[in-house]
Amino acid sequence: MSIEPITGRYVTVTVGDAPRRIYFEEAGQGTPVLCLHTAGADTRQWRHLMNDAEITATHRLIAFDMPWHGKSLPPEGFETQEYLLTTEAYIDTVLAVIDALELDRPVLAGCSMGGRIALQLAALHPDRFGGFIAIEASDFQPAWYDIDWFHRPDAHGGEMGAALVSANISPYAPEAERWATLWMFMQSGPGVFRGDLSFYTQDDSLIGRLDRIDTGRTPVHLIVGAYDLTCTPEDAQRTAAAIPGATIAVMDELGHFPMSEHPEGFRPFFADALERMATHSARAD
Repeated sequence: MSIEPITGRYVTVTVGDAPRRIYFEEAGQGTPVLCLHTAGADTRQWRHLMNDAEITATHRLIAFDMPWHGKSLPPEGFETQEYLLTTEAYIDTVLAVIDALELDRPVLAGCSMGGRIALQLAALHPDRFGGFIAIEASDFQPAWYDIDWFHRPDAHGGEMGAALVSANISPYAPEAERWATLWMFMQSGPGVFRGDLSFYTQDDSLIGRLDRIDTGRTPVHLIVGAYDLTCTPEDAQRTAAAIPGATIAVMDELGHFPMSEHPEGFRPFFADALERMATHSARAD
């Protein structure tokens, strides 16, 4: 029997003048790296990297469940609300967690909607971070599906979500990790995936902010999987080209959830991204 080095705790922050009790996990020591999960999922997507002794020997990986996700309960009175994630609430939540955990300019690593918000923060709050790793991220992705299917009385939203994202997982992904990734979507709370996708497919404000990103001050590195149908390599490359100084890596055998679906394949790309952040920091010093 082995006990994993990951520690989980709760922190209460204020977002929009209301309390949010947020679950977070961490492992390692050194440069703080705040890891953001995808839409409809939770911090379990990062468990493999948080168990990687070589990565955590020099980096303190921290991942948290957004409100409504994983072990972070919805706020009091959620039964009277429609959950629709907004850019403003997302940014406020990330910054509130950074403040509560007293993180000094952490590297921000986000995937999918987490990658999108990483780029928003690179444009709007670069001084709060030491670098940005935007995974499966682009300037904007309009929906090619009806998001209302994920919250209907005659359909199982979790299974519908898992069916949709299954097409975004690489055929090279190990079978066990493929199904573990899909299980997180099957467990998603009613309307949560739909609420996340509302942000992801309807807010195009990042397009007009890309030219604000100064990679000379804060580095930006994009990583995208060749088997990602939602954010294709072309989408990520278009976005990187609009950010002077941004770098990008294309993963030939990975899909939309690389850290979860194929952790072994993703690891070298993530390690390279961390090295890029460290090199930029050393040059700045």
